[in-house]
Amino acid sequence: MAKWLFKSEPDVWGWADQMAKAPAAEEWHGVRNYQARNNMRAMQLGDRGFFYHSNVGKEIVGIVEVAALSHPDSTTEDPRWDCVDIRALWPLRRPISLIEVRADLRLANMALVTNSRLSVQPVTDEEWRVICELGGVDP
Repeated sequence: MAKWLFKSEPDVWGWADQMAKAPAAEEWHGVRNYQARNNMRAMQLGDRGFFYHSNVGKEIVGIVEVAALSHPDSTTEDPRWDCVDIRALWPLRRPISLIEVRADLRLANMALVTNSRLSVQPVTDEEWRVICELGGVDP
C-alpha cells in the first residue's frame, strides 16, 4: 500500500470536519494541480495518508484512508480534474509541526520539505514510520 499526505486549510476543511464525517468518506475535491491530480489517480483503495493543516497550524494532525478511487471532481465540469474520497481513521496523539518535520534529518527528503506547495503528495514507508513514531501512533 502506498502512503500519502493531504493538505487542507483548516478554516476551509479541517481535521474536525473530516472526523465529523467518519465513518463516511469525503470527496477530496478542488485540487487544481496536475501533479497532485496524478497522485490521486495513482491511489488504491485502503491507501493511508496523513491529514495536514496548511496555512493555519502547519501540522500533521491525523490519519486517513482512501475510500473511493479517482473519479471526476464534483466541483467542476472540467474533465481534467479528478479526486478521491478519504475517510478519517484516527488523530495523531501529538500533532507534528512543519518546523519539527524540517528539523528531523530523517525527513529531509520528504515532499512536505522539498515541495511544500504540492497539496497531495507521496510519503515513503520510512517517512510514514518516522511521523507515526513522532505522533505517538503505531505505523
